[in-house]
Amino acid sequence: MLAAAALFLMKIYDVTPGGGTAQGLTGWKLWAGLGGNFILGALMEVGVGLYAPCMILVSLLGMNPQAAFPIMMGSCAFLMPVGSIRFIRSRCYSLRTTLGLGLAGVPAVLIAAFIVKALPLTALRWLVVGVVLYAALSMLRSAVVEARIKTEIEP
Repeated sequence: MLAAAALFLMKIYDVTPGGGTAQGLTGWKLWAGLGGNFILGALMEVGVGLYAPCMILVSLLGMNPQAAFPIMMGSCAFLMPVGSIRFIRSRCYSLRTTLGLGLAGVPAVLIAAFIVKALPLTALRWLVVGVVLYAALSMLRSAVVEARIKTEIEP
């Protein structure tokens, strides 16, 4: 994720290409996009969000970054039912939290549809870089804490 943030920062400063106007992909870019989105879907199952990394992927492949939202929504529509089966069967979820997130999703989609659509692309790019950096640093911090705890427990 740190590499993705670095690549996106390079795009913001026009050091690397990306962020074109294409609305679709063909050839190797299509396969790279599918493979990358598959990996992002797997990462989503372990707690990494999909929108910011998807926007970076889409932008680096030369697509219009605004195309990331419908791609992300479609990915989640296929991913979440399959990914949630194990949690539902084992009852490893909080019904209260699930309902809260489900109900909060309705205004969140409306905000995304009407505000994010009108948000200047430069501001959205900086927001995505911030979210990806926060997620990457949080994951690194968790790994360090977990490793420290593991070494203290083991003789």
